[in-house]
Amino acid sequence: MKLDAMSQDKCNRTFASVFTFAAVLLVICSMLTSWAHAADADYRLGPGDLLRVSVFGSPELSGEVRVSESGNITYPLIGQVPVAGKSPAQVEALLVSAFVDGGYLRQPQVSVLVTEYRSQKVSVMGHVTKPGQYSLQSASRVLDVLAEAGGPIAEEAADVATLMRKDGSKANVDLAALFGGDPAQNHAVAGGDTLYVPRAPQFYIYGEVQKPGMYKLERGMTVSRAISAGGGLTTRGSERRVVVKRKDPKTGKEEHYSARGSDQLQADDVIMVKEGLF
Repeated sequence: MKLDAMSQDKCNRTFASVFTFAAVLLVICSMLTSWAHAADADYRLGPGDLLRVSVFGSPELSGEVRVSESGNITYPLIGQVPVAGKSPAQVEALLVSAFVDGGYLRQPQVSVLVTEYRSQKVSVMGHVTKPGQYSLQSASRVLDVLAEAGGPIAEEAADVATLMRKDGSKANVDLAALFGGDPAQNHAVAGGDTLYVPRAPQFYIYGEVQKPGMYKLERGMTVSRAISAGGGLTTRGSERRVVVKRKDPKTGKEEHYSARGSDQLQADDVIMVKEGLF
């Protein structure tokens, strides 16, 4: 049966759409595979990790293997292969050598991807929503582990965290800059690292404000901003009659001084807002 010109044109457009969709799908799959390989590049394998090994042209040699507690995988024809502490690329090279040296394959093409990351853990402690230990997900960074832990608690967390490395070294993380998009603050993390988010410094405000109490001391906070944090002045309060009580860090003696709205606060300052004279 022959199709009329309109039906033929409709079929052609349908086939073209299908082929275009298929081509786009192939490109996306290729990109996802490339990203997965790039993410795994810095990861070091350990017990519990699950690997997907693909041997091109030899589906019977392809499959998933889990790293044992002793740090090995057991593979068909080859036997045990030590992989703990190695990257997926290094495992690929090991398997290629084993296939060639054993006379099983001449020029094998091997791909190794990590499908489950269980061996490497990072601790996120302090003032975050869900403190605890989290499994490292390939080339994880500070933002990744903070997201796993639910992020810093806004009302409590300081704006500078500390990344403590397994080797004892430390790095400060400016959280304000990190969330502002500064890549220099988004350090790579490795198994055994600990990210600690401390409590933010506090200040206290009393007297003629709407909501007296203790508040988080934000970076560069002034007396005027502190009054705003306290709900603003009451009808009787005056920003011209503000006293700040502060302990001298050397002597520990409490000092009182009159403060202006532009004066910057320090940790543990106590602000007293008095009534206006008129």
